[in-house]
Amino acid sequence: MMKLPTQFWSPFWLLMLLIFISGEASAERIKDLASIRGVRENQLIGYGLVAGLDGSGDQTTQTPFTVQSIISMMQQLGVSLPPNTSLQLKNVAAVMVTTSLPAFSQPGQQLDVTVSSLGNAKSLRGGTLLMTPLKGADGQIYAISQGNVLVGGVGAAAAGSKAQINHLSVGRISGGATVERAVPTALGHEDGIHLELHDADFSTATRVVAALNQRFGAGTASALDGRVIKVVAPADSDSRVAFLGDLESMDVNPAVMAAKVILNGRTGSIVMNQAVTLENCAVAHGNLQVIINTTSNVSQPNPLSGGRTVVTESADIEIKKEPGLVVLLKKSVSLSDVVKALNSIGATPQDLLAILQAMKASGALRAELEII
Repeated sequence: MMKLPTQFWSPFWLLMLLIFISGEASAERIKDLASIRGVRENQLIGYGLVAGLDGSGDQTTQTPFTVQSIISMMQQLGVSLPPNTSLQLKNVAAVMVTTSLPAFSQPGQQLDVTVSSLGNAKSLRGGTLLMTPLKGADGQIYAISQGNVLVGGVGAAAAGSKAQINHLSVGRISGGATVERAVPTALGHEDGIHLELHDADFSTATRVVAALNQRFGAGTASALDGRVIKVVAPADSDSRVAFLGDLESMDVNPAVMAAKVILNGRTGSIVMNQAVTLENCAVAHGNLQVIINTTSNVSQPNPLSGGRTVVTESADIEIKKEPGLVVLLKKSVSLSDVVKALNSIGATPQDLLAILQAMKASGALRAELEII
């Protein structure tokens, strides 16, 4: 394993840059590069109540929808409450329940669900989700959820002090939903299927088509564009499933992605891929530092003088400017060389954001900048 110089691992660089340096793109399975059109998950959502909390539920005076939900549920269970009843409950919380319905799911199959507090409950720990219907985008019920909520955090409060580990208002129920309705999924069409690449790339689409035609015979696959590939598949369902299983297990060398640098202005992080290169350029870098010191002065009057104590503040402002340094960056064709060149500038993460943008504008940085 190559040992990098000590100066390469400067403290700010470890916080700023996370890069996996690799050479030529390695072979990947087609199932990791593409998906089959129509074979997809469907999002489900539901509104429900979590009961059995140890005094950490919603404050019903501030969350009227929790009270309305409880009254509606009690009426459905045959319990009628007197009009204008003011419920002061602490053991119930209104929640949103979410999950994904996988392709080819059948009634009776169990799904994991995520339970998230909707009101001001302090914790869902120890609660039980009551029967909650989960609906799709079409408003139809596809699953029913119920079970004990597992929260991965813990918290305690006493005498004005509070301690908390992890998040207490979101929990999970393993196998907490049961599928009640299947979503019809057509596995392609009569004359075949369509593969859709996760990332549109003409070179990768061409390589996938060539690999499929070599494996299954000429004319099996044809590229419709840079993302969609039409594949001729057996009409029989059993043969088609076996064909797709063989197809997804094939290895293809994807094309090297376009050079890209991702900048995050909020955190100062920078990530770049192995296709980034650098042309010869000179970079001038200098630091401007402003220091403000505030001193409080107290004026105390003499005894029996009738005066009053006055507090005044004085500020000292100092501006320090370090001399700018012009650094020559030589042409770099590998990611490791680019990283070493940028590291030699000695700039902070926020400085590098501006430097990279200026290098892109000058044409020295051969990559696409994306700010997130």
